[in-house]
Amino acid sequence: MPEYTIARYKKGGKRFEVLVDPDKALEYKLGRRKDFTNVLVFDEVYTDANKGLRASKADLMNVFGTTEIDKIAEKIVREGDLLIKTEQRRRLIEEKKKQIIDYISRFCVDARTSAPLPPLRIERALEEVGVKIDPFKSAEEQVNDVISELAKVIPIKKQISILSLRVPPVYVGKVYGYIKNASDILKEDWMNDGSLNVTVSIPSGLKVDFMERVSRLTGGTAFIEIVEEKTI
Repeated sequence: MPEYTIARYKKGGKRFEVLVDPDKALEYKLGRRKDFTNVLVFDEVYTDANKGLRASKADLMNVFGTTEIDKIAEKIVREGDLLIKTEQRRRLIEEKKKQIIDYISRFCVDARTSAPLPPLRIERALEEVGVKIDPFKSAEEQVNDVISELAKVIPIKKQISILSLRVPPVYVGKVYGYIKNASDILKEDWMNDGSLNVTVSIPSGLKVDFMERVSRLTGGTAFIEIVEEKTI
């Protein structure tokens, strides 16, 4: 018998289950796999797969608008609950945890000093408060709740920095690509002498590195000013 797991979908007081390949179904649910071929292990829709109870065609048509097994199974995997293996869950949670830590280290600062929060400090705080990470939700969907939990043990705020830069003409070609890729340009003015005045927005956790990089690329000749620190 091929290896399988259960994908489950509930609607209107009814439950529908399909048996799917654990790895292929997980890849499909995460959007890493576009083709549903070979995801479904058995061409049946059940109300209780463990008991072998099959769903009626009337219920399938009423809930899914079709009796085509593949189309129903795709919806169940995509929108329902997928029972994943312990190792799969552990790996997914670790991946999501790293993404959340990276996001917070970029966008958040110490609420008292406005200094960046090192990833290790964030990780330790996550462990201290015991934050539950959902392996299927994106980091962006979870980060606000995580920040609220972290605020119980460390001073933290979500912030962006608005910077004003003036780059001498001799360095514009060298530094412009970096500025464009590393920040959001809000306003740029090209002067008659070829110099560049530009206003940018950047996650506050990246502010120091950004300013130091621009300074290095311009031999310390760029003028950089913090215009505003905005809590978001």
